[in-house]
Amino acid sequence: MTSLVRTRPITIVRTATSPAERAAPDAPPITGPAAATATAAPAPALDLAEVVREHLVTLDPVLRALRDEAEHLRDWGVELAERLCGGARLLAAGNGGSAAEAQHLTSEFVGRFAADRPSFSAISLHAESSAVTAIGNDYGYEQVFARQVRGHGREGDVLVLLSTSGASSNLIEAAEAARGIGVTTWALTGPGPNPLSSACDDAITLPGPSSNVQEAQLVAVHALCLVFDAEVERTGSTGPDRAGLRPAGARP
Repeated sequence: MTSLVRTRPITIVRTATSPAERAAPDAPPITGPAAATATAAPAPALDLAEVVREHLVTLDPVLRALRDEAEHLRDWGVELAERLCGGARLLAAGNGGSAAEAQHLTSEFVGRFAADRPSFSAISLHAESSAVTAIGNDYGYEQVFARQVRGHGREGDVLVLLSTSGASSNLIEAAEAARGIGVTTWALTGPGPNPLSSACDDAITLPGPSSNVQEAQLVAVHALCLVFDAEVERTGSTGPDRAGLRPAGARP
């Protein structure tokens, strides 16, 4: 005989999860600041093209200031060609974005900027990560460039230091270390005078916000490379004079 089993109907109870459901008709109305937030209209969209235009407007005066330094950059490029063709070395350093600019500069000398030419010795002091971290760990971050200057630098070399603030203590220490061993120091900085420009043998200081100064410094780097290449071609240099690099007593 078959028996019938009655089952109770299943009732599914759903819990409100969204803010709208939690504020159901039987819930108390939202009042005060919360109500204003809940009903506020979305903010109008920014005109992002205008943001770009404003940035470019602030760049204009910095580039005009750099244009006034054309003869200054020419002199640097000519002197750098004379020194590196004679066997000297270019050292460069910076922090953050300025480190990228410094490394850009040295890469153009070891590689090339435009036309083919001989390779020249150029070292970015911040790019040697093991040396930077070891020196920073043992001597403090203020010495990460100064100690490398003492290790790599020789009398007649050139050290280029890039900074938007002109106040980086590790760059100032590097400039002071360079002075002690006969390395010439040039600074590319933001508004001056500043501690770094004062610590170096020569400086180009540019007015303006740090981001615009950094953009103008890239133009300065390229201008320096243009002059350097033109001077190397004009003099017919076949590369660095390695005879001047031989240690005393070495065979010719």
